[in-house]
Formats: sequence, C-alpha cells, structure tokens
Amino acid sequence: MALKQKIEGEIKSAMIAKDKVRLIALRAIKSMILLEETKEGFKGEITEDEEMKLLTKAAKQRKDSADIYQQQNRADLLEVELAELAVIQEFLPKALTDEELTAAIQNIIAEVGASGPKDMGKVMGATKALAGKADGKAIADKVKALLNS
Repeated sequence: MALKQKIEGEIKSAMIAKDKVRLIALRAIKSMILLEETKEGFKGEITEDEEMKLLTKAAKQRKDSADIYQQQNRADLLEVELAELAVIQEFLPKALTDEELTAAIQNIIAEVGASGPKDMGKVMGATKALAGKADGKAIADKVKALLNS
C-alpha cells in the first residue's frame, strides 16, 4: 500500500507546484489503484507485484499512445504522453540493460535446466521475477534467442 500513499503525497506536491501534466499522470495512477481495490471479489490490499503490474500497464499505454502520435505527426499530444510516461517511470524499478537481461535469463535457463526451444514455457514461467524490470516481449525474444543458440 506504500505506492498509494506515495502517490497521494506526490499529488499534493504537484498541486502546490501547479504541475498540470504531473498531476494528471499521478491521478491516473491513483485511479488505477482505486479501480483495482474496488473491483468485485477483491479483498484486502493490493500487493507490491500488483502495483508493479498496474504501473507497467500504465507505462505501456503511454508508450503505445506516444508511438501512434508520432506516426501521425501529432507533436502536441506526443509531448504530453512522453511527459506522463516519465512521471510513471519514476515509480517503476530501474529497467534492466540488455546485458543484465541476458545474464538474468541465462541464470534462469541454468536453474531450470532448459536445453532447447522446447523448454521455452518452463523458462518463461521462471521469468516472473523480471516483471516490471523488462518488457515482456523483450524477455520472450531474449529467451527464444538464447534457447535457439
């Protein structure tokens, strides 16, 4: 629940600073947390993993929107999406570099004893620890490349 309280504090700071873009991004994060907490069948508090999933989802939405705006030459909207993305990324763990991702996946492959492409499902199941630190597609692509080599 630390994320929700941290976001609420940041919202107050953004309001005082009159930082409109930051305020919008922070309110979007808070909204996602509140929706998760109030959905049917949910009891208790959201876990840190669920918080990271929400933040990752919000960041991915901003990236996808930014790509679309860039393709359509909408610099005004692109700038807003990138600014909101930067705010969201402040709360995400630092992304792994390509070398760090490769090393982490090689360790996982060694742990599960994977020997080829047929073991991809086993390796992908063990990569849950990398969630939020690297894009899911990048993880899958790296696993596939390492298992095929």
